[in-house]
Amino acid sequence: MLLRIHPGNPDERRIRQAAALLDDDAVLVIPTDTVYSFACVLGSSKGLERLAKLKGIALKQARFSVACADLSQLSAYTRPLSNAVFKMMKKALPGPYTFIVPANNNIPKWFVGKRKEIGIRVPDNAILRALVHELGRPLVVSSVRDEDEVVEYTTDPELINERFGTRIDGVIHGGFGTVDASTVIDCTQQEPEVVREGLGNLEGLL
Repeated sequence: MLLRIHPGNPDERRIRQAAALLDDDAVLVIPTDTVYSFACVLGSSKGLERLAKLKGIALKQARFSVACADLSQLSAYTRPLSNAVFKMMKKALPGPYTFIVPANNNIPKWFVGKRKEIGIRVPDNAILRALVHELGRPLVVSSVRDEDEVVEYTTDPELINERFGTRIDGVIHGGFGTVDASTVIDCTQQEPEVVREGLGNLEGLL
């Protein structure tokens, strides 16, 4: 199923349609402010298992990110952050960044396993954020692209639908994506560390 939603002015009816699917353990491909991503709702163990299978990895080895609608929602899933880290995140978000931060008990144990940290995102994408608002819960996301290989088809939602259509519940068409991933910053130590440089601009941030 290919569900077209305007990237600048998401249709509420179609957002509700997509949210209802996600609420029923669906896995969708959705646009972000970087690459298109597989997504399920946080709290869906079935969705998470399917997501791991799509990525070809064991669930306990997965390093999926949690996509929130805003900073206030983000704080509900993290342990208290230092003023410096919070200021950095406030400056960067919404935007193409993933911040690795300490998780609190609102993150299901079967999601983090023995890890004590999670990757948090607040993408600058109206469709994704409208979905999270409608659901009232964050999404678990993982990019469609292979981390070791840039494949052009991953920018085109119609081609993504052709490739994965039988293995997922739908693709939200929100325009063409990019082949560039987010910038990843580890905030679990005393000083933030850039783990991966992606789309996010680091100048004046760290």
